[in-house]
Amino acid sequence: QVQLVESGGGLVQAGGSLRLSCVGSGRTFSSYAMGWFRQAPGKEREFVAAITWNGDYTYYTDSVKGRFTVSRDNAKNTVYLQMNSLKPEDTAVYYCAARWTRASMIPNEYKYWGQGTQVTVSS
Repeated sequence: QVQLVESGGGLVQAGGSLRLSCVGSGRTFSSYAMGWFRQAPGKEREFVAAITWNGDYTYYTDSVKGRFTVSRDNAKNTVYLQMNSLKPEDTAVYYCAARWTRASMIPNEYKYWGQGTQVTVSS
């Protein structure tokens, strides 16, 4: 069982930055690949970024490449999403999710989810 709690969302102007954090409970957190997803009003949940259990590999959706960076600190049971050069289209609720061992871009393959944190980017 893994419980996830996101934080760091908020309101920011276009071009600004935010860093999201996701803290996980449990001794096996370091065995889980972690993903970040987002969901805007009226849209389906979409993949944003993922990181393998040891942090060796990261994956991004094309629209955030070069602007977002996913990282993790297993000693702190925490995964981060650094978001730079934010755009209004990045506005959404952002969720972190955990999947045993292997990273994936498919939401249904993640077993554990946080409650989400709102990110709003004004133009």
